[in-house]
Amino acid sequence: MRKTDVMNHGKQRNYGESIRDGFQYLLANYPEVFAIGQGLWSPWYVGNSMGELEKEFGVARIIDTPVSESAVTGAAVGAALGGYRPIVIHPRLDFMVLAMDPIVNQAAKWAHMLGGSQRVPLTVRGIINRGGQQGAQHSQALHSWYAHIPGLRVVMPATPADARDLLIASVLCDDPVIYIDDRWLYELSDELPPITPRKLREQGPIVRRPGTDATLVAAGYSVQLCLEAAQLLDDQGLSVSVIDLRVINPLDLSGVAETIERTGRLCAVDGGWKNCGLAGEVIARVIEQIDLGCLHTNPIRVTLTDAPAPTSGPLEEQYYTSVEDVVSAVRTLVKRS
Repeated sequence: MRKTDVMNHGKQRNYGESIRDGFQYLLANYPEVFAIGQGLWSPWYVGNSMGELEKEFGVARIIDTPVSESAVTGAAVGAALGGYRPIVIHPRLDFMVLAMDPIVNQAAKWAHMLGGSQRVPLTVRGIINRGGQQGAQHSQALHSWYAHIPGLRVVMPATPADARDLLIASVLCDDPVIYIDDRWLYELSDELPPITPRKLREQGPIVRRPGTDATLVAAGYSVQLCLEAAQLLDDQGLSVSVIDLRVINPLDLSGVAETIERTGRLCAVDGGWKNCGLAGEVIARVIEQIDLGCLHTNPIRVTLTDAPAPTSGPLEEQYYTSVEDVVSAVRTLVKRS
């Protein structure tokens, strides 16, 4: 079959539109791909990331379901075992926990239980949707949970190009993949290159900004916080490297360790909590890989406060990590050494 490109490269596309471009490419070129979940025909649920795909590809391939997270995900696992490449969409990552059994006990385990003879090419898309006084049950970034599970790949795109390309790579992967996007990124825009599908295993950490005085490591929305902080610090005379992990399971930090050996200072920034979180894992693995003598001071984590998200607007401003929090952490690293 001739592969049909999405002719939006070379144009400014925002993050949400880029996700739609990924869906459009997959649906146009791979008849075994379909999407299933709640609210797929509604911009209230999925923003501009799936607009009118049901009109272009039909409701049999863009399946809008009742609120039934476990049942929908379980059905998709079965479809993956039967030769399809389903994409399950959970508009709020919080309620994806209702599908933990089919994700963690089923999809993640089949290939290992059957000696690799049966693959599960399933993509589960969970959307982080915080802020706006939505409260503790609608504001969680639970990526560390899924990254802890052997058998699951977990990706967190931070740019419009990766929002498109990591979705394509996830769906074409023969392993179950958790694809986590963030509504706080949906209006971020960039000019996209042509689509060139790449294996998911080829998508490792990338240096978004080089620097010499400190290294910031993050994934997803936290990468944008780091880039903004790095620009402010540059204006203050500090050169900061920003590394986007992109894939958090499996977690490859070899290139990250090399960068930190040059800068001597590490700050891991994460939109989740500190305890058993991604930031702590980054620091632990880096410490295991480098000569500690290259560090000028102890690494720092910037994470959420260890508390459920507040509903109050003023409390949210205190709760969520800001660019100023990242700037302060880097300045502390420099001051210590």
